Amino acid sequence: MLHLPPRSSSVGVRKLSRMTTPVFLAAAALMFLVLPGTASADSSVGQWQWPVSPDPAVLRHFEPPPQKWMPGHRGVDLASVEAGGILSPAGGVVAFVGTVVDRPVITLDHGDGVLSSFEPVSSSLVKGEEVTEGQVIGQLSTEAHCPVACVHWGVRLNGEYVNPLNYVSDRRPSILLPLDG
Repeated sequence: MLHLPPRSSSVGVRKLSRMTTPVFLAAAALMFLVLPGTASADSSVGQWQWPVSPDPAVLRHFEPPPQKWMPGHRGVDLASVEAGGILSPAGGVVAFVGTVVDRPVITLDHGDGVLSSFEPVSSSLVKGEEVTEGQVIGQLSTEAHCPVACVHWGVRLNGEYVNPLNYVSDRRPSILLPLDG
C-alpha cells in the first residue's frame, strides 16, 4: 500500500504530487491487476490451452449473477464437434466424475484453488487420476446443452466462479503507464 507523508511534512503538496504521480499510477495499476480472489491473481491466467480443438467459437459468454444464489451463466459455452474429445486445458487431478442433475460432468483440480468443470462430458477417468495438459478427459455427450454441439466450461477460483476465457488468453485491459523522464 502506498503511504504518503502527513500534510504537515516539509515537502510541499505540489512537489509531493509530482513525485508520487508515477508511483501512484503504477501502484493503482498493480492493485487492479492483482486483486485477491480474482482470476488475475492466479499465475495460470492466459496460460491454458482451449479444451476443444480447434480454437472454438464462444456461443455464450460468462454472465455471473449479481448475488451467488441468483441465476446466471457461470461459465462459457464453446462450440464443439459432435462426440468430440474434450481436452484438459492444464495439468491436474480428476476431482469428480458423475452426473449432476441430468448431465454427465467431469471436474479437474488444477491446484492453488482452481477447479475446472465440463458438461455434458462422459468420461472413463476416475477421481484421483492425474491428467496432463491436452489429454483427452472425455467425450461430448449427446445430452443437449445448446442448440448446437457445445461444451459448458466453468472455472472456480477459491470457490468463486470466474471467467474461463481469462485462462486461455490474456483478456485483461491494457494499462499504459507513464514513461520516466
